[in-house]
Amino acid sequence: MKIAYVINSVEGGGAASPVPAITKVMRDAGHHVEVFALTRRDGLAIEPMHNAGLTLHIRPGTRKDHGPALRWLNGQMRAYKPDVIWTSLSRATLLGQIVGQWRHIPVVSWQHSARLKPFNAYLLRRFKNKTALWVADSSCVAEQTRNTLGVTAKHLVEWPIFRADADFPTATPWQPGTTVRIGTLGRLHPVKGYDTLCAAIAKLQSHTDLPPFEVLIAGEGEERTKLEGLIAQNNLPVRILGHVKNPSEFLAHLHLYVQPSLWEGFCLAAHEAMLAALPVIASRAGEMPSTITPQTGRIVPPQDVDALASALHALLKHPEHLASMGQQARSNVLARFGAQHFDQTGRAILARVEQIVASRQ
Repeated sequence: MKIAYVINSVEGGGAASPVPAITKVMRDAGHHVEVFALTRRDGLAIEPMHNAGLTLHIRPGTRKDHGPALRWLNGQMRAYKPDVIWTSLSRATLLGQIVGQWRHIPVVSWQHSARLKPFNAYLLRRFKNKTALWVADSSCVAEQTRNTLGVTAKHLVEWPIFRADADFPTATPWQPGTTVRIGTLGRLHPVKGYDTLCAAIAKLQSHTDLPPFEVLIAGEGEERTKLEGLIAQNNLPVRILGHVKNPSEFLAHLHLYVQPSLWEGFCLAAHEAMLAALPVIASRAGEMPSTITPQTGRIVPPQDVDALASALHALLKHPEHLASMGQQARSNVLARFGAQHFDQTGRAILARVEQIVASRQ
């Protein structure tokens, strides 16, 4: 098959980050894949896609110029002539559904978010039948897709977007007398809850029973100025590193990972941290509560400063236990999201898509 993989943007993080792994399964199965991005945004996902050998088409537009985006996508599909349009996230899905109907091309649609904006949910619910097969990236997103969009089990499959490779590097255990390094990965956006993290760290500064620690935030975005103000105001042991090109290298230098998001879908970063043998403290959001156990980290309510501070205190008070918790986390994600399972699931879904394409010819 010729697959047109349509995404909202080539912004770093989010739904663009697993594209190389997903499309590798498609290409290894003998299919031709090209990626079509409706806008560029920060462009941080371009290099990983190019490194993966993907052909990438990027529209020079914005997030809200839907008419020009629709015309561009229609022109691209007219030129590329795909057998299937594979969409990711709401905007790409809605425009892909329209173009698919115009050009009589079946559409397969990812769902990555466990919390849709009301208007997007309304439109996706109304046009749900224009997608031949919906693919949820996690069990929590599958539940949301059934309940919010009304997609039936017949038209819904799960393909967790995390490919847990056993060769992924692991973190160096904490050594007595050294600083505990706490880290987090993600764009500097309100949804990531870094203001809550800063407030929790401020609470911990009065505790004298903790080892020296620092917090490293690897990411870039609109919240940088606000967060830098909070850090300076309270003299917090927090550093913003900006975007990192190699997340695995960043994770390998940590002892503890924190994901204080308001909401998530699968949350690839938190699962990569577990694969790096790090315990994880995370919000009760998305797929994370289904993966993180008391033996591998802590789950706290979103935006709950006291709960996050308490969880951090509990783990920092006994840093000698962090490495063993991290090893258990790594074992859990390898068992649940191992590379072989990822590839087998993808191949089975592609076989189903081939049947859909054949039935339309």
